[in-house]
Parts: sequence; structure tokens; C-alpha cells
Amino acid sequence: MRRGWSDRNPRRSVSGVDADPDLVHVEAQDAGGGFRYITCHLHNCSSQPPEAALVGPIDPGSLAVRDDYAFIQVTSASSTKHYVSYRRQDFVQMKLPKYALPKDLQIISTDEGQVLAAVQEWHQTDTYNLYQSDPRGEHYSLVLEHVRSSRQAEESVLVDVLEVRGVKGVFLANQKLDGKVVTLITYNKGRDWGFLRAPSTDMNGRPTRCGPPDCHLHLHLRWADNPYVSGTVHTRDTAPGLIMGAGNLGSQLVEYKEEMYLTADCGHTWRQVFEEEHHILYLDHGGVIVAIKDTSIPLKILKVFGHISFRSDWELVKVDFRPLFPRPCTEADYSAWDLADLQGDRCIMGLQRSFRKRKASSRCVKGKGFSAPLTSRVCPCRPSDFLCDYGFERVPSSSKADAHQCLADFWFNPLSPPEDCAPGQTYTSTLGYRKVVSSVCEGGVDLQQSPARLPCPLMPPRGLRVSLRGEAVAVRPGDEVRFLVRQEQGDMLTTRYQVDLGDGTKTEYVNLTLSGDPVRHRYARPGVYRVAVTAENPAGRDEAVLFVQVNAPLQALHLEVAPVTGVNQEVNLTAVLLPRNPNLTVFYWWVGHSLQPLLSLENSVTTRFGAPGEVRVTVQAACGASVLQDSRVVRVLDQFQLVPLQFSEDLDTHNPDTPAWREDVGSVVSRLLAKETGVPVELLVTVVRPGLPTRADLHLLLPPPGSSQQHSLRLKAMEQALRAQKVHFLLRGGVRVLVTLRDPDAGSQHLGSSGGYWAVAVLFVTGLLAAGTFIFFKFKRKQPGRTVYAQMHNENEQELTVPAGHCPPAPGGPQGEAFLDGHLDSRSLAPSPSRTPLLPAPRTANHSGVVLSINSREMHSYLVS
Repeated sequence: MRRGWSDRNPRRSVSGVDADPDLVHVEAQDAGGGFRYITCHLHNCSSQPPEAALVGPIDPGSLAVRDDYAFIQVTSASSTKHYVSYRRQDFVQMKLPKYALPKDLQIISTDEGQVLAAVQEWHQTDTYNLYQSDPRGEHYSLVLEHVRSSRQAEESVLVDVLEVRGVKGVFLANQKLDGKVVTLITYNKGRDWGFLRAPSTDMNGRPTRCGPPDCHLHLHLRWADNPYVSGTVHTRDTAPGLIMGAGNLGSQLVEYKEEMYLTADCGHTWRQVFEEEHHILYLDHGGVIVAIKDTSIPLKILKVFGHISFRSDWELVKVDFRPLFPRPCTEADYSAWDLADLQGDRCIMGLQRSFRKRKASSRCVKGKGFSAPLTSRVCPCRPSDFLCDYGFERVPSSSKADAHQCLADFWFNPLSPPEDCAPGQTYTSTLGYRKVVSSVCEGGVDLQQSPARLPCPLMPPRGLRVSLRGEAVAVRPGDEVRFLVRQEQGDMLTTRYQVDLGDGTKTEYVNLTLSGDPVRHRYARPGVYRVAVTAENPAGRDEAVLFVQVNAPLQALHLEVAPVTGVNQEVNLTAVLLPRNPNLTVFYWWVGHSLQPLLSLENSVTTRFGAPGEVRVTVQAACGASVLQDSRVVRVLDQFQLVPLQFSEDLDTHNPDTPAWREDVGSVVSRLLAKETGVPVELLVTVVRPGLPTRADLHLLLPPPGSSQQHSLRLKAMEQALRAQKVHFLLRGGVRVLVTLRDPDAGSQHLGSSGGYWAVAVLFVTGLLAAGTFIFFKFKRKQPGRTVYAQMHNENEQELTVPAGHCPPAPGGPQGEAFLDGHLDSRSLAPSPSRTPLLPAPRTANHSGVVLSINSREMHSYLVS
């Protein structure tokens, strides 16, 4: 490897996939300590520069090259993403269900043109969920939940899944539910699972009295630590249908019970062969099974190899079994058996297969040329040959007709065009099914048959984002800044992008998000720069804003704010930090287009908007050299209706308490209410509150003047639908979540009204508070202590208030104060520049407060230093 690089975790080329047989795939460590995925030739990696297979760093030890696929993992400050390359094409992100939120991902299998992956989701500790991919390894669908796992030495993870060798598509898995571990088997690579049938008698002929629904056979699926002995389940490619394993009969797997069981028809029927665990060796294509008792006592009967004495080293003994089988086998020595699943169905993966095995009474040798497969016949396609497509899940049903039904998850819209759908092309919307990749069935049922092809519409740009490479928004003066502009949805070929870098530099681009090229720039002076990117095509426009601080690096942040509010209504702005930082953090709040932020030491503030319209709110959190940002747009209206909602308790157990999850739940509630009541979905905004129990507020936007009667009818229909429990949606596993009024007796609340008794009540309460405050500060005694204030020069900002406590402002100072003790008085930030201080306090030498007049940059430098 050339100077400045060191290699680790090399992977050899894959025949039929890599063009060069001498190619190796390597994780290379650069001079800066980061790791990158590169490829080079085996014999001259050190003499020739390596070729970068991926731009950007990857996690060390994450590179895996398996058959047609290459896998990597990339961890940023806030999340871990997994990527796959199919047949050495560009890497794409592996698309799991949106709220899987994986903590870890293990590749189980990559044969037969698809990936079987085990994913530990956000709520799991000692279990994983199994997912099956499409042929490209990009989209994944759930096939089995809660598979047991264990953590081994050096932090390696073992997932209790075993691929049965010799018959494609057969897997064993140990599922852990409510503390109980049970063994399941699938014959179609995870499409359907079932319990192992217990034998009717034990090895001594006594009845087992074990049968469904409460008693089955369970097997240990662990691997052997000793390389010279087998594990607890034994299968071979040369012995199809033969499975031997250690386990027990009962309602669950028992760790200390390791009786030995054998099946010769791939798990359809079983019989007990030993009462204790044995190490197993298959000979002559499974025609001979050699067993060694698992014991620490010296063996007196030689069966293959063992210890000469209890304290001796391992000794290898050669044993010739040929005298026991004096002749080669003929066709008369074999019998046929048909592969069938637990229900006796012979059409498995679209194929009927027959195998042959040696009769138990025949003492002959099969030989090296023996072949077990006998005949095969293609079956017509049936519903069991299809599984749920990405974004869909099977719903448990007692009805046989609905046993294969797949329904869309609440976060997935099956009618949306694909992301790469360009004008002039056509697409078909998914019906929720895709054919099992390994199935070779022909004709028959086709659940994935789509309706007529639809033309790809010209989509407006949506989900426009601008960021700095490395997910930072703070740089040093003179450093090269690389802005990355991404667009999640919409046409990119006809879209023009205008980039305003905030220092007078403005540029227009085409194909900016399609090419992926960064916008390069250097800022000469320290300061805060508002970078605005506008994307526009004939179908619409979108805008993204990024505030860049030229002084330090940064990462990420989420701003939570109600998307709709009334004029002069108090609005709470909350900055959610992940991970939460217990150290001193400064929060910068932008309301509107001002470059000068308001500062606080609390992560939650309140504000009011004095006029209707759309107002962009942006927050940054700074702690030391780290700066994070998020931005939201708030719609300010003269009036609207607020309806409090609640959900059935089942939703709390599925609530990961992430902002995106709350937004998707709010969207599905709005769509369901619109469908149930006929109210246009544009007039409904549902906001799910953070925390547990899960609660939400429905904002009903009022229609134009003159349609009040129609609005009253819509509101009545909405409340009737909620009271009648007609609004509900499904979660994973068929869990039905009901949406109802949170306070059925209170009805709805009318907010944002410009007149009537509501305004009178507000004025009355405001007057009482003002009078009480005046009396309190007029007669209160001075308290010892010391308070530090920082006055901000912001003359056109919206009112911004920290809700935790209040401190009196200094008189005559400019509006826009930020207090270092975390308290911010709402009246000190009134929008009028000519306001009179409500609470005058003379600035004398013996006053307990010390006033500092600094700007935001000076304050941040003071805190950082």
C-alpha cells in the first residue's frame, strides 16, 4: 500500500462479479485516521495507487463483500446508515421500513439473488428482526420478528438463524417472545414459518404426549467453539433433507436439555436418537452418521477421534469403515422421498422436488458420484409465492381468504411515483406484493400484476436541503466550504437552482442535485451568513436555508414547533438535542430573515407573531466548537379551530418519540379525518405532542368568509366521527390504533379569534397580570445575589420569551436581551422599537445586577473560551 495508507479487512474478488480475478476489496486507513473503501490488484497494491470505490469515510470493520453484493456502514453524529452495492454498481442506502431505526445490522445470507438481513431495531435489546430484500438488495420487507441473539467475545453478535444446507430456502430460527424461546422453520426463505412437530414416541418407544398448540420440538442453533467438532445442528450440502440437532420437547427451549433428534425429510417428521448431546460427522453423503458423546470422561469406545486419556492432548485416529460397507450401491438400494412443508404441500418455491436416499437395510457405499436430487416439476404460481412489497406488511387474520393480505404502512403512500420517475417515462404503482425471488413458479396467480402504466408527472421540487460536507455549519475563515444541495422529491432535469451564499455571492445552476457536485466557496471574514437555495421548475418551487457560522465546526438539531398558530398567540419553540448534552449550551434563535439571532441558555422559548403569513424559524445550538441547526416554517392565521385528540394505549408501546414519527402519525390522522368527513385535507393539520402518553392537537383551518355554516357542519361531522370511533389506523402486526377526542365533554377550542368574549377575557387577564406585576416590583425587597445580562441589538425581531422564570430588564437598553442565567422577559422583546420599559430599575453602583452590552458573536466567544 502506498505511503499514507494502511489496509485492513481485505476481501478477495468474487468470480462472475468482479472482472479481474486478482482484485481485492480493502478498508484503507488514510493519514487522517479515517477509513475508506478502495480496490486494488492483489500483486501490486503497494506500487499503484488504489481506486476509491466510494467517496467519503466508512466505519472501520463494516466492509462486507458477499456474492453479488458489497455492504458498508457510515456513522455520522446523529445516525448510522447502511449502504449496498449490487454487482459493483454505485452504493445506495438500504431502505428498511421507515421506523425500524436500526441499531445494528447483520447479513445472514446473500445467495439466490437476494439478501436476508437481521436488524436490531430501536426498541430491541437481545433480539433481531429478519428482513428479505429485492434482487438488488435495496428495499427490505419484514419476514420474522424477535429472533434471539447473543453477544460473544470481541463484541461479535450471533443471531439464532441457521440456513439448512442441501435444500435451498429452508431456515431454522429461534424466536424469543415474552421471555420464551421457540424454534421455527421456513421452507420459502421466510415467507411462512411454523413450529417443529414433536415425534409421537421417544427413542425407547414411549409416548411423548407432546403436540400442538402448546408442545413442540425446539433446537439449540449455536455454533461449536471447538473447530474439531460440529455445532448443535448438523446439515450438509451433500446430504439434502438430513438434519440432526440437540434440543427438547415442550412449550419452549430449555438450555440444559440437549436430547438429539433426527429428520431425514427436511423437518417434516422427527425422531429421537440420543438422550444426550453428541458430536456428529456425516459420511458417504449422509449414508453414515458417526456420533461422539459430548462428555469430559475419557472415551472407552472409539467412534472417530478423542482423547487417549483425560489429560492428554488431542490425538487424531484414522478409522477405516469400508469393511462395514463391502459393495457399491445400486438403484435397488435407494428409495425416493418428496420434499413437503409442514402442511404437506409439495409445491415449495414454485417447484415440486423429489430426492433419493439409501434404504436403512442396505449396507453399501454411495460413492463420490452420488446425486440426491431425483426429479423436479414447476408449479403454477399461488399466493404463497408472493410476499409483501416494501412499505407493506401482512396483517394476521383468522380468515383463510385474508391470510395473504398485505396492507400499506401508515408512513408509506403506494400511489406516489418512484423517486427516479422523470417526465416522459411511465410507472406503475405497487399493489403491495412482490414475487419471492427464489420462486420459479410459472403462470397461475399474479398478485403483483399492476394496473395500466401511468405517465410520470412533472413534480415540483420538494425536500430541498443544503448542508456542508461533513454535516457541519461552522467553518474557519479562509477554509474551503463545500455546500451540498439535495432534493428528496421532484423533477431535477428541468429545475433551476439559485444559490445565495450570504456574502454577496449569487450563482444559478442546472442539474445541481442530479450531478451531486458541491458548491465550493471561501468566506474571508468571521460572521454569520445566511445561505439560501431556491429550486424552481414549471410545477412549483422550494427553498432551503442554512446559517453558516464562520468560526467553528458543527453537526445537527431538530426544532419542534406547531406548524399553525394564531396572530399574537403564544407559540412554544423547542430545540431537541440528540444526544442531549448536559453541558452549557447556547441556543441561537432566528425569526424571519434577520442575520442577528436572539440567544438563550434554555432549549425552549416562546414567541408571538403579530401579522398573518408564513414565518421561518431557525435554531442553532452551540456547545464548545459544536454547532447544530434546524429550521421550520410556521403559518400564522387570523383564526382557526383546535381539537384535542388522544390515541388508544397500544400506540404508546410503538412510539419511538422521534420528530419524524410524530409528523407521520399526524399526517395519517389528517388524511383519515379528511376521508371520513369530507373536509379538504389542506384545512387539517394534526400535531402529535412529544412524550408519553401520546397526545395530539388537530388544527382545523377556517375557510374563506361567507362559508361559516359549511364550516360548522364540517366541525360537527368531525366530532361525530371521532366520538363514533371511526378514525383508526394499523401498526405492525395488525395492531389497530383508535383516534378519539381527548376531552369529549369539552369539545373544541376556538383560538386566534379577533373579537368577542374571548378577546375580552384575554384583555381582562392581561390587565390583572400587569397590575400584579407593578405592585410586586414596586414593593419587593432587594435580594442578595448577582445577575448577568447581555443586551442584544435587534430592533426588528419578533417577541421571544424563555418560559422558565423572569428577570427585570435594564431601562433604556435596546430591545432584544438575552440573559446568561437562562431567564428572558417577554416585554423586553416587544416588536415596537419605541417601547417604554415596563419595569424601570436604576443602574446604580450598589445594584446587585451587572449589565453587559455584547453582540451574539462576542457572547459565543465568551462562552466558548
